Amino acid sequence: MLLVLQIAVVVAVAFYLARWRRNVQRHNSQSWEALLAKLRPEWSARELSDHFLWQEGLSATPEDAWQRMEGPKGLWVMYQNARVMLEMADFAAKHCEGVDRLLVETLHSDAMQIRVCVLTALTQYAFTQASEGVRVNAFRAAAMYTGMAARMTQLLQEYAATMVPDFVAAM
Repeated sequence: MLLVLQIAVVVAVAFYLARWRRNVQRHNSQSWEALLAKLRPEWSARELSDHFLWQEGLSATPEDAWQRMEGPKGLWVMYQNARVMLEMADFAAKHCEGVDRLLVETLHSDAMQIRVCVLTALTQYAFTQASEGVRVNAFRAAAMYTGMAARMTQLLQEYAATMVPDFVAAM
């Protein structure tokens, strides 16, 4: 019985390592176009800011933002797009000369904060529906999201200017 358990553990670890290696290879072979295609355009933060993608800040109240983002739907899109923009920042850091490392680190921080804030808001929503705390966390996530999108636009303008129109259209 112990031998069967050891074999099962070795097979599980080998499977995990093979899958991890395949994901790393796939991640390393991505292009700007492939990354842009991953962005989810089902919801756009354009309605939350007059200057979305060009400067930080929202022009909506927390209640307005919650309604415009269509509640949890917009939160989930922000969660997923934050991951994609994080991948885009990593891609730029690996493939572009002279990338501003501070900007890349700021994008990393933005993505992690957005994801935590969104998960907090979604957890609160699951228990209390659209309470004031949920709307405030959603507003905070949306504000960070618009800031991250503005910084990603800046990165693209500097290192992949041809991708800016596609990025704007996808956001």
